[in-house]
Amino acid sequence: SGLVHIKNPHLDSIEEDDVLYHLDLGTKTHNLPAVFGDLKGNSRHKSEAAAPSPTGPCSPSLSALVAFAQFMHKELGVAGNGEDLADICAGPDWYTVYRAGPLLSVSHGMGIPSISIMLHELIKLLHHAKRQDVTITRIGTSGGLGIEAGSVVITDTAVDFSFKPQFEQVVLDDVVVQNTELDKDLAEELLACSKEIPDFPTLIGHTTCTYDFCEGQGRLDRALCSFSSEKKLEYLKRAYDAGMRNTEMESTVFAALCRLCGLKGESSRRCFCVL
Repeated sequence: SGLVHIKNPHLDSIEEDDVLYHLDLGTKTHNLPAVFGDLKGNSRHKSEAAAPSPTGPCSPSLSALVAFAQFMHKELGVAGNGEDLADICAGPDWYTVYRAGPLLSVSHGMGIPSISIMLHELIKLLHHAKRQDVTITRIGTSGGLGIEAGSVVITDTAVDFSFKPQFEQVVLDDVVVQNTELDKDLAEELLACSKEIPDFPTLIGHTTCTYDFCEGQGRLDRALCSFSSEKKLEYLKRAYDAGMRNTEMESTVFAALCRLCGLKGESSRRCFCVL
């Protein structure tokens, strides 16, 4: 059916407001189908035919998020002044949400815990708004591996520190493992779109998701470092040989939640440094 799936039987027993706390929204305080139910179209170019699915890019950077929403407002030919876009969730300081016509542009902070909180509430928002055939793309920076600086990596599979396509989550005292493969057709579609933009190289590859920015990504200049430069280079070589082309801190949980809830997801990251 293409509906956004909420796999939580306890939600059926909520009789009062289902509060999306970090987005400052709720089912009683806001008419979510009226506000978000007409999301449709795509985020590629205003001259293309409208697609039946809403497209929601997520970004860790607030400034990049606003700039992207303003850019898409112009590209999609949306009426009004794109410079005056307002944050839909302006109450709390955790996340920001901008809308440009059929497009939602959402910040997600940095790291697995932050993007996980946002995704749980965004998925519930799309469910309550009765949206179908949803596509979510995530845009941000990353560390490149053996590729030209400034390249865009379109992730086909998010992998953990051991290069396995999985997301491990501790639920109470159980370790739950979820698959982290992303939509291959969407990756190829995005790669095809990149041919129209010759300003930077674009490729499809695996993305390594780490739990931290410092030792987890092999940095030698942080407050702590428990490995040698030789061990770092040996690890990065094994990562490259296993198909890794960049590293960041959100892709595994992003891929896992998209798969579980019936969302078509894709992650593209621009690499500003080559490790």
